[in-house]
Amino acid sequence: MLKYAIDEYRRLYPVVQAGTVYMNHAATGPLSTRVIAAVDKYLRERSETNIDNYALFQPTLTETRSYAAQLLNTTPDRIAFFDNTTNAINLLAAGLEWKPGDRIILNDIEFPANVYPFLNLKRLGVEIDFVRNRDGKILIEDIQPKMTPRTRLISISHVQFLTGFRADLISIGEMCRKRGIIFSVDAIQSAGVVAIDVNGMKIDFLAAGGQKWLMAPQGIAFAYISNETQEKLKQAYLGWTSIKNFFGEFTRYRLDLDDTARRYENGTLNYIGITSLHESLGTLLEVGIERIEEHVLDLSDRLIKELKPLRLKAYVEGERRNRAGIISIKVPDADAYASRLAKSKIEVVVRQGLIRVSPHFYNTDEEILTLVEILKTI
Repeated sequence: MLKYAIDEYRRLYPVVQAGTVYMNHAATGPLSTRVIAAVDKYLRERSETNIDNYALFQPTLTETRSYAAQLLNTTPDRIAFFDNTTNAINLLAAGLEWKPGDRIILNDIEFPANVYPFLNLKRLGVEIDFVRNRDGKILIEDIQPKMTPRTRLISISHVQFLTGFRADLISIGEMCRKRGIIFSVDAIQSAGVVAIDVNGMKIDFLAAGGQKWLMAPQGIAFAYISNETQEKLKQAYLGWTSIKNFFGEFTRYRLDLDDTARRYENGTLNYIGITSLHESLGTLLEVGIERIEEHVLDLSDRLIKELKPLRLKAYVEGERRNRAGIISIKVPDADAYASRLAKSKIEVVVRQGLIRVSPHFYNTDEEILTLVEILKTI
């Protein structure tokens, strides 16, 4: 596969120009100069010229929706914008009709955003079945026995935030489709760094926040809702922008819901967030998600290899299809390691006693080796 001009993209990120080796994208991604310029332009227009900018913003909104759809291999009418991943998932949890005894399958190392919306359903008599991880992995053979005739939904992170394990969504999707189980995916740790095909993976619902691998600000997210899932969802919350022709007939109050996933956008959207997401998604798609995935996996391969002589081990090694952008390292004193790396302007993070390294498409092999050289001194 052809490589891309990585040096050109490195120049887009002020954090690189400041001399920091930033490999903490699983927590928060940095903003590019393209994002900064677009937000600055938006704010200047809103403060000086195009203050009432609803009509002028529609092309950006439409194109951002198209970018998100392209990222997931779907159509723009299946994309809705939200403020964060949790509230997107709450749409699914609150919109389905639940009966006492219905069951949901989760796992025991999920990020809380993909747990609490479903735990909240216990008040309706819904039961939660937790799949136990095997050394940081959630395996098909452990999910399948949890499926029962009362299982209504499975929700799983595409990539686990702590261990970096990438789930086999194709196999899980096949199992769910055969049994009529709704398949929900939290893609905040995969969107923008690995390829996602909601059709090929038979995903019914997917949510992703923009502040990590998508490198947009906090407070902007999007969801994919399949046509079939939309038909099953009751409109638990309804807003004035949920209906057809909402801007044309303000006082003809009617329950005429839009046919697209836009019906779940209940009011004014985060235009600054969408402006940012438009630029960051545009950059990622310009590079190509397949190229990004290959590059990031090459970086993780190199790090895993270099750790072995130091007698340090990544939580998830093995085949590339089981990994994405997160390499969590088992060390005796993670805080001490992170502190030493920070003094050398290498930014990673500690999560539950692990050093979590998460490089992106503009990071280099040389930066991985720099990190390793610091680890050698500890």
